[in-house]
Amino acid sequence: MSVKGSALPREVKIEGVPNEKQAEFFSSKARFTAYGGARGGGKSWALRRKLVTLCLRYPGIRCLLLRRTYAELKSNHLYPMLEEYGSLFSYSDSEKIMRFVGGSSISLGYCDAERDVLRYQGQEYDVIAIDEATQLSEMQFSVLKACLRGVRPFPRRMYLTCNPGGIGHAWVKRLFIDRSYREGEKPSDHSFIPARLFDNPILTEADPEYVDSLRALPDRLRRAWLYGEWDVFEGQFFPEFSESVHVVGRESVPRSLTYFSSADYGLDMFALLLLGVDRDGNVWCIDELCQSGLTLGDAGRAASRFLSRFPVRYLTVSPDLYNRRQDSGLSGIEIFAAEGCPLPPVTPADNRRVQGWRTVREYLSENTSPFLRISEDCKDLITSLPSLTCDPIRNEDASDHPHEITHSPEALRYALMSRALYREEKERDLFKDF
Repeated sequence: MSVKGSALPREVKIEGVPNEKQAEFFSSKARFTAYGGARGGGKSWALRRKLVTLCLRYPGIRCLLLRRTYAELKSNHLYPMLEEYGSLFSYSDSEKIMRFVGGSSISLGYCDAERDVLRYQGQEYDVIAIDEATQLSEMQFSVLKACLRGVRPFPRRMYLTCNPGGIGHAWVKRLFIDRSYREGEKPSDHSFIPARLFDNPILTEADPEYVDSLRALPDRLRRAWLYGEWDVFEGQFFPEFSESVHVVGRESVPRSLTYFSSADYGLDMFALLLLGVDRDGNVWCIDELCQSGLTLGDAGRAASRFLSRFPVRYLTVSPDLYNRRQDSGLSGIEIFAAEGCPLPPVTPADNRRVQGWRTVREYLSENTSPFLRISEDCKDLITSLPSLTCDPIRNEDASDHPHEITHSPEALRYALMSRALYREEKERDLFKDF
């Protein structure tokens, strides 16, 4: 397919008037701008319009428009762009590039599998647009961020459209909704523009039945798709989790607790939780240490420092740490505890997944006892727990994708399963000092 564009006049008038939220999106100067929330907010039209405008304004600018699959990209963007703006550019289907007079271009891409993003490593773009960004993992987003560079005098921008749900729900929510930033991430670089169906009168007036169809959806789906609520979405593994119920200020954590801890290790994230149990068997998650890039020895030293502040009775860890490594002949736990740093007694966790998640769910139930409360200091757990999704094959299990959000919930599962073990056998001994 090839569409030839003629030479452009000095000024080009593009038809269509943006609504208030779309105009706000167009004027954003943030390095990363996310536009989203509910369905039907006019996000796709705004994304296309923004890219075309940039190509007309800045001769030579290089843009990348990307979605999870190329089939979705063609249906949602390529065909509408050919219809609306086809006279402004030449399109090569073999190269998948739109070329404008003046040398500007929009390349079309996709990231269906995790490895697909690697094709963009080393490439440079001035502007990157990701449609339905919550369908991409944080790793894919990080690789694409590294492509946002160049020496030409153009604005470096990344534009994202998004709806609640999907494997990228957690990182999009963290950056743009919760505004919780890690080292190297600047709050001023990130801007979020909420888009709801009722912000787009063109659609609501043209298709009132679409509004009725969203209103008729089941509660959780309706809240996510119609109202753009980020704390609830279809496929959420723990819909009963509520920050207003389960998260407390650090001053609300009781002082008279029996302390224990749990950990899940991965090179991408070492998640260590400090917990306490009160006289009624209620569990309080007091603090966390979540850090990436630690070797087992580094993790052991970090755990020793972190837990030394409290009289911790035991530390329960993933049982795979007890497997021996072929290179050293040592088990993971021997390496973890071999640095001469004092640790509490370490025990292998009960790693039954379905029963473990059921136990977590029981502690989250509002009307049961014992209950679970999480201190506001446990930021990774508070973000990750509600972001877990159901395994696509086994609904009673949580999905292990995206993997970066699973570590602190896994540590919580180990901790609560250890309470199920200790509750009957050691309850009396745990409280003998009270």
